[in-house]
Amino acid sequence: MTKRPLHPEDFGENPWDPLPELPGHSSLGRLERVLRRGEFAVTAELNPPDSADAEDVYKRAAVFEGWVDAINATDGSGANCHMSSVAICALLTRAGFAPVMQISCRDYNRIAIQGNVLGAAALGVANLLCLTGDGVQSGDHPEAKPVFDLDSTSLLDTIRTMRDDRRFLSGRKITAPPRVFIGAAENPFAPPYDFRPLRLAKKIAAGAQFIQTQYCFDVALLARFMARARDLGLTEKCFILVGVGPLASAKTARWMRTHVAGVHIPDDIIARLEGAKDQKAEGKRICVDIIQQVREIAGVSGIHVMAYRQEEYVAEMVEDSGVLKGRQPWRRDLKAPGIDLAKRLHDNLVASHEAPV
Repeated sequence: MTKRPLHPEDFGENPWDPLPELPGHSSLGRLERVLRRGEFAVTAELNPPDSADAEDVYKRAAVFEGWVDAINATDGSGANCHMSSVAICALLTRAGFAPVMQISCRDYNRIAIQGNVLGAAALGVANLLCLTGDGVQSGDHPEAKPVFDLDSTSLLDTIRTMRDDRRFLSGRKITAPPRVFIGAAENPFAPPYDFRPLRLAKKIAAGAQFIQTQYCFDVALLARFMARARDLGLTEKCFILVGVGPLASAKTARWMRTHVAGVHIPDDIIARLEGAKDQKAEGKRICVDIIQQVREIAGVSGIHVMAYRQEEYVAEMVEDSGVLKGRQPWRRDLKAPGIDLAKRLHDNLVASHEAPV
């Protein structure tokens, strides 16, 4: 794979250095810097472990290093239980990665959400993605009691109020507001299609600064959505990252189309997979083709790669697509032989506690 330069704004002397403030930025995070520089951003989704071992998180994040600008930590996606989003983000931030903390309204009331936002920001989390959340009936704990005190739009407004007005929803003042870049999700590929840009406008009005979409397997539908978003002036107010991902087989594609809410996979994509000798390799090629087509649509600011159980292919697909154009997202300078990440983190934390005050 090609050697690519790092941008000086995105890489400090060590992974734990805070980044300096920049005018017009609401966070201290690298994702916002990349997008505001006009570069094509790449984010990816980390498959959360069913484990209490931090090393499981670091191993899963390692495959993204040097290839993505931020890593999403999902929050009980599909209403299934895994390690919490805030914990994964704390671990990733400790190692120097740039996480996107997803927040699902399904599981928390406004008291818990606002507390988690402050705690995550204190830990260095700079990016938040506001989601309503899948219903509990779709997951592995259907007997759970859903909360839904807020929805994604009211959650956006809540976090913006905390950041910009320095107060909780109760009106009580916040002494140090969270410095965060606020995102939301959108699905251009589900009917009613004409409503989707209007819903996006509502989310932007509520505080969304970036958007990550559902999987794109129908570029024509995306182009239609983006044309309307441009007409409404939405692409000038918000950065849109299009969801992409590889399909392992035609069987997988048919299952996703039937069982995963909001996923639209056209028949021609399934036919292409069925006609391939190596369906997994063809699924990667389809993803690369879609990335290259999406890159040419006006108003698209990046991609969000969701490669469930195929995370090891993200670097290959990003490289083959050419969307980074020679740019290298941040990476840790911990590649020398014999360096152990867990030990390096431990030594760094011990040193910070022993420092004089």
